[in-house]
Amino acid sequence: MEHLLGQDWEITPAGGATGEAFFAKKDNEMLFLKRNSSPFLAVLSAEGIVPKLIWTKRMENGDVITAQQCLIGREFKPREMAQERAAKLLRKIHESRPLLTMLMRLGKTPYEPIEMVKDIESKLDADLLQLNIVKKVITFLKKEIPNIKCDEWAVCHGDVNHNNWLLSDDNELYLIDWDGAMIADPALDLGLLLHWYIPKEDWDVWLKQYGLNLTKHLELRMKWYTLAQTLQSIQWLKSKDRMDEVEFWMDFISGMEFN
Repeated sequence: MEHLLGQDWEITPAGGATGEAFFAKKDNEMLFLKRNSSPFLAVLSAEGIVPKLIWTKRMENGDVITAQQCLIGREFKPREMAQERAAKLLRKIHESRPLLTMLMRLGKTPYEPIEMVKDIESKLDADLLQLNIVKKVITFLKKEIPNIKCDEWAVCHGDVNHNNWLLSDDNELYLIDWDGAMIADPALDLGLLLHWYIPKEDWDVWLKQYGLNLTKHLELRMKWYTLAQTLQSIQWLKSKDRMDEVEFWMDFISGMEFN
């Protein structure tokens, strides 16, 4: 990275699962660099979903380096997820035709419920599959597949944790970390956000800010995707030996109501 920017830049790892992200600092200027980002990043930037893309450069070895504006700001706080601007930004993402078109050009296809259940059953380890609560969730997911119908597919983030929402010092809100982007039912993002952050008595108000009415069908879809994604997260956390978090999410699904 140093030879790309010059010796005057201080470059440090930015963390993350891939190890491909870095911060570059020179005087009062700071950039967020990433190796081999998806072309999807350019569309996210153009749509104002992520901080501005400054430049893209191809290295001699074929790697592509992107540089984004590195903003001064902070993560959204859990209680702030109830704010209208969170609902409005998520709606903007789900309605974006440029985002959907780009993911389709990159070969993405809708992540259908039946495919999601197959992934869960194939990827959960034997110990998890033997747990009664996991068996109950999988039975529920299979039974409800015919009822999880989506009228219009959208680009979904897949991890709407408050840590991925960035509020800049200029009061601009962004949703970052798009490595898990997919084409799916918008209820996938909505379900996680509402189940994690919004008291159930406030769901109707939040969804009206987003632009939807709370219906029994939407509630079922949100519950379905929340349970499915939580099982996937539990397996990932277990593979990382993060057992305290595994226990937390086991308690979470155990506390949900489903038949």
